[in-house]
Amino acid sequence: MTDASRDHAELNRGSAREIFATFLKLGLTSFGGPVAHLGYFREEMVRRRRWLTEDAYANLVALCQFLPGPASSQVGMAIGLMRAGPLGMAAAWLGFTLPSALLMLAFAYGATAIGMGGWLDGLKIAAVAVVADAVIGMARNLCPDRARKTLAIIAAAFAASVPGPWGQIAVIAGGGLVGLALLRIEGKAAVMPVGYLPGRTASLTAFAIFAILLAGLPLLAGTTGNPGIALFDTLYRAGSLVFGGGHVVLPLIESELVHPGGLTREAFLAGYGAAQAVPGPLFSFAAYVGAIGPAPNGVAGAVIALIAAFLPSALLVYAALRFWTRLAVDARIRNAMAGINAAVVGLLGAAFWDPVVTSSITSGRALALALLAYAALALWRVPAWAVVMGAALAGAALL
Repeated sequence: MTDASRDHAELNRGSAREIFATFLKLGLTSFGGPVAHLGYFREEMVRRRRWLTEDAYANLVALCQFLPGPASSQVGMAIGLMRAGPLGMAAAWLGFTLPSALLMLAFAYGATAIGMGGWLDGLKIAAVAVVADAVIGMARNLCPDRARKTLAIIAAAFAASVPGPWGQIAVIAGGGLVGLALLRIEGKAAVMPVGYLPGRTASLTAFAIFAILLAGLPLLAGTTGNPGIALFDTLYRAGSLVFGGGHVVLPLIESELVHPGGLTREAFLAGYGAAQAVPGPLFSFAAYVGAIGPAPNGVAGAVIALIAAFLPSALLVYAALRFWTRLAVDARIRNAMAGINAAVVGLLGAAFWDPVVTSSITSGRALALALLAYAALALWRVPAWAVVMGAALAGAALL
């Protein structure tokens, strides 16, 4: 490592305490699902704190879109890992996940909220403003020329026409191929600002652990008959094999856990509905199913299920970050990454329309509130958390 790169790395180091506090705030205020979370992250990490450049953030988003599991949580884990090593990674995950996990655990014990209809509508509208600001800002920075604007529009059209995780993967892969073949990005490579980077052996070890658990847990659960191992296996496989985030993983969890002697369909769907109303990652739904299902249940079941659902993401991010960072400095990879970044803008644009807009803007009043929230965020630079709280209050009063 050169002196310059070492200085650059030192500028981006941080403490696990700082990372936990930052992501705890996000975990308390980030409503709206994974696309909205990426908008909140960009506002906090890129615009406000300047922990990452726009290019570095887009590189992380592209990497995590390739990996199975909840993309927004993976982006948070990667940021924590780069700033403060494994402790920072754990702090970012815990801070972002803890509020929603506790709320889902409370719901499992029957502590349901009363009269949340208008509040929830307001929170959804706040997500519209946050995602719109994120997509517009990313488009401005990552699609500066006609070629990349065109690629983003084509990617959005394809993603809207072919919804689902495989459509997302095809969009990103296609963007990379187009960038590699047609784009020629001049200038110095945009290097991720890495303060901590796992070693080659550690990265390969993390991937080996991921693969061993994926193959070995079903065998272990079948031979031992231990219900705790069976629960861990179910949630670990869900987090390992499903692309597209929490909305996609829920049907797999349902097929595994809703059966005679397990969760009832009514209880499962009630928890799924509650998961839409809490901030943070939808994967926190795992805490609910672990707590309310057959033994082990309660707090122990919630902890087992929660760790199992997120562990694959942590292992894969740890394993992939080193190699992704090194590839990003290669000229050919830089061209591919420019295409991928443009495709990510299109992908987020399609996701902004459906489900963010289609599920939130259901009346003239809702549209008016969304426009006012966007103006507060984009023009007046009101903090995202204040916009969220203001939209929630306005939703309770007006919607």
